Amino acid sequence: MAEGLLRNLAPDAYESLSAGSRPAEAVHPMAIAVMQELEIDISAQQPKSIEIFLTGEQPAPNIVISVCAKASEECPAFTGAEVLSMSLPFDDPADAEGDDEEKLTVFRRVRDEIRETLQQALGL
Repeated sequence: MAEGLLRNLAPDAYESLSAGSRPAEAVHPMAIAVMQELEIDISAQQPKSIEIFLTGEQPAPNIVISVCAKASEECPAFTGAEVLSMSLPFDDPADAEGDDEEKLTVFRRVRDEIRETLQQALGL
C-alpha cells in the first residue's frame, strides 16, 4: 500500500519501489480493494524481496522506509552515500482477525495511517 500511496502522492518527486524482508506470494486482495477505494490501482504490483537491492539487481535506494516493526528489525542496513532510513511502524493488516468487514476496517485504518505519515514525513 505504501508503494501505491507514494506513487500517487508524489509521482514526480520519488520513484516508489517496495520490497520486504519476507515478501508474500501476492499482494493481499484486501489491500487492492481498499486502495481501489482511493482510485489507486496496486493490482499489478508484485511482492519482492529486499535482496534485489542488496544483490545489485536494482540500484540501492536513497530512502528506506520500514512500515512495520518486524520489517525495521529485519531490514538490512544499506551502506553508501546518502541513504535515509525511516521506521514508520504500522500494524500489519494481513494479521487482522475477524470477519471480512472487520479486516477491511483494519486495512483502511492502516492505509490512512500510512498516507498521513508519508505526507508528514516527506512534506507532501
